[in-house]
Amino acid sequence: MIAMADLVTDDRQAAVSEPRATATAESRFRAQVETLERRLRARDEQRRAMLHIMGDLHETNKRLANQRKAMLHILADYEQDRRRLARQTARLDNSRRALLHILQDSHKDKLHLEDSRKAMIHIMGDLRETTAEMQRREQELRDKQEQLVQAGKLATLGELTTGVAHELNNPLNNTGLFVGNAIDLIELGMTDKGQIVRELRQAMQQVRKATEIISHLRTFGRAAPVSREPIPLRQVIERALSLMRQQLRLREIEVTVDLGREEPVVVGNPIQLEQVFINLLTNARDAMADSPRKAIRISSSVGPAIVEVAFADTGDGIPPGLERRIFDPFFTTKDVGKGTGLGLSITYGIINEHGGMISVVSPPGEGATFLIQLPLATPVRSEP
Repeated sequence: MIAMADLVTDDRQAAVSEPRATATAESRFRAQVETLERRLRARDEQRRAMLHIMGDLHETNKRLANQRKAMLHILADYEQDRRRLARQTARLDNSRRALLHILQDSHKDKLHLEDSRKAMIHIMGDLRETTAEMQRREQELRDKQEQLVQAGKLATLGELTTGVAHELNNPLNNTGLFVGNAIDLIELGMTDKGQIVRELRQAMQQVRKATEIISHLRTFGRAAPVSREPIPLRQVIERALSLMRQQLRLREIEVTVDLGREEPVVVGNPIQLEQVFINLLTNARDAMADSPRKAIRISSSVGPAIVEVAFADTGDGIPPGLERRIFDPFFTTKDVGKGTGLGLSITYGIINEHGGMISVVSPPGEGATFLIQLPLATPVRSEP
């Protein structure tokens, strides 16, 4: 009888425990489904955000196409004004020669002083008008050169949009991953808040990374007054590489940077110098499209008064005899439709405005090396 009673008791306990186990399993299953739904919603929000970003980039590309057309018109006007200024300069030289001729005649032939003075007054008035016109034309040329540089920056941004979209996608995905981990820890009743905080801090780091990328693009593309300030050259090169790194990686281009231990500082505009380095990286990238080995080496050397930066690639190089023309507007060695011939021309103008020099060395079969020399902010004193 006792054994029978124990058996009945066990059956009753099993009957009670089975619904409880089923309820617990269902509760866990529902929690997992809800967690999965939240993650899916988070992923959908990220996808919508990326679609929105890509839409903005598409619209930006359309605007950049118009900017490229405007850039060509600006350069054409720039060339016309430059020729007009040259004619004005020739006219000024002729007036000066006429003045010297009158003074010589007055001394030799003892012409009437009053007639000579009237002629001199007339010529001096013409000189003042010509000088004022030249100053106005020079200002117009400077304004158009700034417009050309700005249009070149926007054209560069258009080429960078694909790589930038990928750079933004990484931190967005990582942010969703870290936030999802933190949610899981909270739902599982994790009492260790330290792990949750670490996950959220990692998510914040990814958010800051995405913010820095967007801020960098906005700063690079902004039309701002050209200012000069002391800037570490290494920092400008690293910022240019940060925008180009994804494009170079996709094309399997190896980049080596050897800037030495020195920290050269130059006086210049950081955005314009960054544009120079991006132009050189883009030029090297395109030059190695069909090369079996693709590598870019960036190096620098510091002298007493200047710093020299070298951008070397393993492309086909520049055909003999074209080194001097490579910086001319609209001149390009690329195939039709693959370049405007303005990147190196803009680069030359920016370096010249910074009081520097740029040249290219291209031994046959050894690629091309662009050399940039910039004056140091503080010349290095040589030890006796």
